[in-house]
Amino acid sequence: MSVASAPQNDFHELLVKVPQITALFWVTKILATTFGETAGDALSMSLNLGYLVSTFIFAAIFIGAVFFQIRSKQYHPFLYWFTIIASTTVGTTLADFVDRSLGIGYIGGSTILLSLVCISLWVWHKSEGSITPHVVHQPRVELFYWLTITFSQTLGTALGDWSADTAGLGYTGGIVLFSALIVLIFLLYKFTKVSRTLLFWSAFVLTRPLGAVVGDFLDKPISSGGLDLSRFAASAVLLAAIYICVHWSHRKELQNSDHKIGTA
Repeated sequence: MSVASAPQNDFHELLVKVPQITALFWVTKILATTFGETAGDALSMSLNLGYLVSTFIFAAIFIGAVFFQIRSKQYHPFLYWFTIIASTTVGTTLADFVDRSLGIGYIGGSTILLSLVCISLWVWHKSEGSITPHVVHQPRVELFYWLTITFSQTLGTALGDWSADTAGLGYTGGIVLFSALIVLIFLLYKFTKVSRTLLFWSAFVLTRPLGAVVGDFLDKPISSGGLDLSRFAASAVLLAAIYICVHWSHRKELQNSDHKIGTA
């Protein structure tokens, strides 16, 4: 890298308000979606607040997080992942409310939510000409980004519940199914030229049902095929693991940035 090009590249990096898409990103995403399931159930079930009240609480937190995320001028890893966690918790309670309280069912709820994801991506592409997850810095693009993420998190919850209950796979069967689909996407990424953006959003959606069934496996009763762990204890452990991943990832990004400056 030449010295002349360094300021331009540094300026471009400041514009990117999302993390680099690495293996650690996906590990953190799965942990965050699992936390969303256990934390969402803790509020709606363990504390008996119900799906609707819990959805309003998590939605308020999520809207506040998105507000600060959009106002920020650069990427802040803990703010970004807090917003992801907020989206997955509101997705959990919202999906449960739509599927169970409204009586639409998992198939009906999944169909509606899949349509919303597709519509969001279509409108985003028509408006901006791209749905890339790598450059997200303008307020309108960020709104599309977080709206799509919210729909995908909610869809993922519904798909996870559908696989475990309606499809009769149980929690372990759901884990195997969604893990296999994510591995398939990875193989498509490595050995084909399928659109990277399409693969990203497909993987992003599928990590949510994987987190949903893992979360249910951890906290559901043994009689239902779960481990019957405390939702609060499981959430605390998952949150600690997320913190470690985000901290580690941020350190590596800083080291890479220092290396670029040193070789400029």
